[in-house]
Amino acid sequence: MAKKAPAKSPQKARQAKPKKKAAAKTAATKKAVKKAVKAVKKPAPKKTAAKKPARKKPAVKKAVAKKPIKKTVAKAKIIAKKSVAKKSVAKKPVKKKTAVKKPAVKKTVAKKTVAKKPVAKKPAAKKSVAKKPAAKAKSAKAQAPRKPAAAKRPTAKKPAAKKPATKKSVAKPVSKKPAAKKTAAKTAPGNSFGARKTLKVGKRSYSYFSLPDAEKKGLDGVSRLPFSLKVLLENLLRFEDGRSVTADDIRAVKTWLETRTSDREIAYRPARVLMQDFTGVPAVVDLAAMRDAVKTLGDNPKKINPLVPVDLVIDHSVMVDKFGSQSAFKENADIEYKRNRERYEFLRWGAKAFDNFRVVPPGTGICHQVNLEYLARTVWTKKEGKEEIAYPDTCVGTDSHTTMVNGLAVLGWGVGGIEAEAAMLGQPVSMLIPEVIGFKLTGKLNEGVTATDMVLTVTAMLRKKGVVGKFVEYFGSGLDHLALEDRATIANMAPEYGATCGFFPVDKETLKYLKATGRPEEQVALTEAYAKAQGMFRESGTPDPVFTDVLELDLGAVVPSLAGPKRPQDRVSLTDMKTSFLNSLETEFGKPGEAASRVPVDGRAFDLGHGDVVIAAITSCTNTSNPSVMIAAGLLARNARRKGLHVKPWVKTSLAPGSQVVTDYLATAGLQDDLDALGFNLVGYGCTTCIGNSGPLPTEISQSINAHDLVASAVLSGNRNFEGRVSPDVRANYLASPPLVVAYALAGSTQIDITKEPLGLGSDGQPVYLADIWPSSSDVAETVRTCVTPQMFRTRYANVFDGDSHWKSINVSGGITYDWDADSTYVQNPPYFVGMQKTPAPLTDVREARILGLFADSITTDHISPAGNIKVQSPAGSYLNSKQVGAQDFNSYGSRRGNHEVMMRGTFANIRIKNQMLKGIEGGMTRLEPEGTEMPIYDAAMEYRRRGVPLVIFAGKEYGTGSSRDWAAKGTMLLGVKAVIAQSFERIHRSNLVGMGVAPLQFLNDMSWQALGLDGSEVVTIEGLADVKPRSKVTATIAFADGGKQTIDLLCRIDTQDELEYYENGGILPYVLRNLAA
Repeated sequence: MAKKAPAKSPQKARQAKPKKKAAAKTAATKKAVKKAVKAVKKPAPKKTAAKKPARKKPAVKKAVAKKPIKKTVAKAKIIAKKSVAKKSVAKKPVKKKTAVKKPAVKKTVAKKTVAKKPVAKKPAAKKSVAKKPAAKAKSAKAQAPRKPAAAKRPTAKKPAAKKPATKKSVAKPVSKKPAAKKTAAKTAPGNSFGARKTLKVGKRSYSYFSLPDAEKKGLDGVSRLPFSLKVLLENLLRFEDGRSVTADDIRAVKTWLETRTSDREIAYRPARVLMQDFTGVPAVVDLAAMRDAVKTLGDNPKKINPLVPVDLVIDHSVMVDKFGSQSAFKENADIEYKRNRERYEFLRWGAKAFDNFRVVPPGTGICHQVNLEYLARTVWTKKEGKEEIAYPDTCVGTDSHTTMVNGLAVLGWGVGGIEAEAAMLGQPVSMLIPEVIGFKLTGKLNEGVTATDMVLTVTAMLRKKGVVGKFVEYFGSGLDHLALEDRATIANMAPEYGATCGFFPVDKETLKYLKATGRPEEQVALTEAYAKAQGMFRESGTPDPVFTDVLELDLGAVVPSLAGPKRPQDRVSLTDMKTSFLNSLETEFGKPGEAASRVPVDGRAFDLGHGDVVIAAITSCTNTSNPSVMIAAGLLARNARRKGLHVKPWVKTSLAPGSQVVTDYLATAGLQDDLDALGFNLVGYGCTTCIGNSGPLPTEISQSINAHDLVASAVLSGNRNFEGRVSPDVRANYLASPPLVVAYALAGSTQIDITKEPLGLGSDGQPVYLADIWPSSSDVAETVRTCVTPQMFRTRYANVFDGDSHWKSINVSGGITYDWDADSTYVQNPPYFVGMQKTPAPLTDVREARILGLFADSITTDHISPAGNIKVQSPAGSYLNSKQVGAQDFNSYGSRRGNHEVMMRGTFANIRIKNQMLKGIEGGMTRLEPEGTEMPIYDAAMEYRRRGVPLVIFAGKEYGTGSSRDWAAKGTMLLGVKAVIAQSFERIHRSNLVGMGVAPLQFLNDMSWQALGLDGSEVVTIEGLADVKPRSKVTATIAFADGGKQTIDLLCRIDTQDELEYYENGGILPYVLRNLAA
């Protein structure tokens, strides 16, 4: 009898009888349950058991001298790590400090008795010997044993080192010149490599953890590490406590140099958390619900409080309802406040109720651009007692494009909202030391080629290479010719090329940008001195670091490009754009022979055809953060205006910058008038079209598109173009630079080769070509030099947290806990903690589950949990109607993420998602089995719940690609899905599934649901989850409708011991809550 299905014929494999799978080998020792958040009146310290040696978990390790084969095990897993050993907390009450309101430098008001050092990191991984018990000596800082953590499976208890976290200081003026470091470092527990030293900058002294000194004292060779791994190494040196971070963890980074890969799990602590409102509102909802739950469990709700600085920027809510007029900005802002007042009241409550939590009001900018231009520092500081510590600025964010700040040498990446919440509450991020792909840049961009063309080229190369879960770091002589804004553009699109981050090191360009954006001189001086002292400052002659593998691009080979029509990695050269669209029209869109078709538009003097550009949007932090491409768009508009060109009448135009500074320099250059003349009026400061907030098309245009099934086009300067994302009326979406957005608005169609055909006729009746109006690089550079000033940044960000009159008029009510409004359709108390006990129930296998969906490759988080319009004829629309909300006030799914009732109904409800159980049908539909009845996925899930039937999802490759939205995992869990079985997972969504207690399971080898011959009528039993170990194999037995059975092995993608503990608790939030309430 056959055991596992190798792959091929479903029929043959099906006849094989299942054989019990061998137990998984992986066995990682459970380390102590970790992390305390705030210490609030607790019993006196109690001695806990000594740390027991950790057993190694077997890992397939490759010892490779040069470029190891890519391995699935060592992907950088970025999940919020549970922190602390079972602990007791000092009795001293917490004295709360309120956040300073508008510091020029970012505040961090931390609680005095906050448990800043989480503990007991389990040795995750691999090679090296089992860890030795932690040293007993105390560190120089005051330490208090922790309180016992939440009940889980039996684990060893260990004392937790506790360090008071104090306020960040605001830097005082100092000399710009870095002075030499002094002070001999002591070797002590927490300083095994004698790295703690003093750095003097001007008249000010900072403690820091010296990498060169650590290299001399046991970490030889680490100066050859990639710059991004030096940031991780410094983080481990700074937080070494013998428990959550051990000397062996630190040595594992050195060992990386030999193998260039690792499966060692480390506890990484970012300096701060960045959020946007679509993901931030549900995160604050969860924190409010956790306060209620802690109170219900008989503890102090104030334990739920951010322990690291958190900034939330409201940028996802503005929609392009009005456009093409001088009043568009004001009208859209008025509509935004009307639609979102409940959400904004809630966020204002959060800013008042939680410490270390600031909100940047609507109408200010996009979170990543605000981060780049203002919040980020490159080198962060904080006070610890009488010392001021300097260390690299790092962050995690609830938006996948948090990676943009890597252009400023700030290591940052996107995580799900649930992971961000855990990080806010003091949990370290659990990750494997990642592989680092070096991307060598040489040469420089040619005349007429933009940073957008460059990033689309880089994205296509890296997506083809395969860098999911890896760091990418840029190096080479080409960096000497890249402005920091160009680097930020490349770093921004790391999610599109699949990497955890795309890092650029500190160099003279970094310092130039800090000065150009109005950062204080003392901050610039500290950044230079610190980076040079640490060997983190790149200069032209700096030797290339050691990388896992290397790609190379000659910037001179980059050509003008777009990407589309459905994926950001599908680059198309501008010269091939017409051919590419026509090919997609025939193949992807199934319209052979229809390219010339035109249809009338009611009441308008024009007709429409396939490929007509109905949306042209200058949008997104990816490009609006870069003055060069914005100025180029303005100059092209000026030249077009002078020639007498006009935008085609069916094009919806919009300009939505990520910062108010853009408005200032466009106005100073006189270019806003030219953009206005072509219809690119300011519509708002926010993400708009890039996230699907493009607003409705004119009714008659929408009706013509839908009545005749036209494949209309959109051209936008964004970073995402997944189907169904930009607009429900648009199927072909292309990413392009801002000047090309203007050019296509003039041309009006993607069926035109704008490199050879005229954009239109000028006022003199002569054809005007793109080359006639494209601005020169020298004109762009000169305009940027004269019109973009540091004072613009200082002025715009001086009162960034104050908001406009709308914001100031919002009343704030409520105290420590939130007063939930049962009638609200925006904010509701989520059900995650209902009936939760202090001890989690034992894990169980999944038995006789039904299939909720069969999906193909590249299913995005937009497919799983859409952000855009809510259809009237949908479960979510029916719910809102039942609450007396009219269709005109539905708003978007993204704006209603604070209400689980809407979001559950919206899960798998994207209008373009295709459940392969129903051939030829788009939208969130499935088949209820065994009856075979077609119905919405939500309705079927609720019926299965009523019957007590668990559910599974099957999918192809790259499942969960796209944004970091945690609702793609939350909604999956709330529908009753116990496991998702796919050929591969995108990084963030995989960890989000684990964070919500859903098992991500991966097919082995070339197996797929298609190879198994599934049609959705099967019943699935999964064994091995009841006693699962990280990355172990489980067995799935599939019972077919014809009576046949087949058994296959699956790889459980619960990748680390920490993730296993989250899974055992039903998710990361119950895990954290149990720790706090223990």
